[in-house]
Amino acid sequence: MRAESRYIDFIQDVLISLHENLRELNERKNFAAPEEVAHIDGKIQAYQEMLSILRMSAEAAGLSRDETGL
Repeated sequence: MRAESRYIDFIQDVLISLHENLRELNERKNFAAPEEVAHIDGKIQAYQEMLSILRMSAEAAGLSRDETGL
């Protein structure tokens, strides 16, 4: 397996985890107590920021959005 392929597999695995966590947090937010919503919103924002950083870094590195799943 080429090194590039391993890196793309790694990135895709991280992205899957980030998206799963975002989905779980959004579902949890729907049933959260009012005092928990701000905490959940903060976590959602952090995950979205991480996705944004990965997209910008991939673009700067010339990686294909389609190939990486970004």
